Amino acid sequence: MSKSPLPLVLTLTLFSLATALAADAPNTGVKALRDIEYVPGGGRPRMLDLFLPEKSTAALPLVVWIHGGAWSAGSKEGGPAPRLVAEGFAVASINYRLSQQAIFPAQIEDCKAAIRFLRGHAKEYGIDAGHIGVFGASAGGHLVALLGTSGDVKDLEGKDGDLAVSSRVQAVCDWFGPTDLTKMAAQSGPESRLNHDAPQSPESRLVGGPIQERKELASRANPLTYVSRDDPPFLIMHGDRDPLVPLKQSQDLDEALRAAGAESKLQIIAGAGHGGPGFDKPEAVQMIREFFARHLRPAP
Repeated sequence: MSKSPLPLVLTLTLFSLATALAADAPNTGVKALRDIEYVPGGGRPRMLDLFLPEKSTAALPLVVWIHGGAWSAGSKEGGPAPRLVAEGFAVASINYRLSQQAIFPAQIEDCKAAIRFLRGHAKEYGIDAGHIGVFGASAGGHLVALLGTSGDVKDLEGKDGDLAVSSRVQAVCDWFGPTDLTKMAAQSGPESRLNHDAPQSPESRLVGGPIQERKELASRANPLTYVSRDDPPFLIMHGDRDPLVPLKQSQDLDEALRAAGAESKLQIIAGAGHGGPGFDKPEAVQMIREFFARHLRPAP
C-alpha cells in the first residue's frame, strides 16, 4: 500500500517547530538591516536581512542562513543563525523564489545571486568577501549543499546581478538537506511520513512534475551531481529518526565528498527527527560555532 503525501501544512508545521526550537532573536548590540533587495526589482521573494554587530571596526566573516519549508514556504524571518553575530560574524538571512512562484533552478539561482550581492557589497557592509559560509535546514540544507558543490557550475548561476562576482562559498553547514531527489522514496523507511514520488510531493513541486518523470532536471538539482575535490568544508547534521528526509541522503553526500578529497564531517543526532531540540543542544551549537570559526576566520 503506497503512502499518501504528507499534507503540506503538517510538513511545514514540523519544520517550523524544529526551526523555532533552534531560533534566536538578535540580541541587543546587533544592527539589523532588513528587506534589502539583492536582485533589483526582485521584491519580497528576493530580499535579505543583514545582522551586524553595532560596534565593529574589522571586516567580518559572513554566514548566510537559508530557510527551509519544502521549497514552497518559509521566509528569512527566524532561524538560528543570528546568534552567531555575538561570536563575531556578520549574518544574512535570505528569501528566495518558492516552487509555486518558479520551479528549479530559480531557487539556487537566487541563492547564488544573494551571495554575489553580498560579496559585491562587502566593503559597504563591513564583510570579509573572502570568507562566506552558508547554513540551512531541510530545503535550505539542500540549497546550501548545492551552493557548496556547484561553485563552478555556470549553468546554475542565472542571469541576475553581477555575474563577474563569484558565488563560491568557503564553508557549508547542512542540516538534514536532500541530496539526491530521485532516491528519496527508495531510501525512506516505514516511519516515513511522505511519499516522495507523488505528483504533489515537495520534490515534484520543485521540478514542476512527478520527480521520477523529470530525472534530468532532478539531477541538475542534486548536490551529489557536482561533488568535486575543490568543494568547501562541510558540516552535515542529521537526526537518526528523521521521518521526512532519509538519513541516507546525508550519508551519501558525506561519503561522496570524502571520496573526492573534500573535507566533510557527518554528525548524526541520536533520537532526533526532522530538526528539534537535539540540534540546539550545547554540544551541537558549539560544533557549529567552531566549524565556522575554523574555516571563516583568517589566520593571524
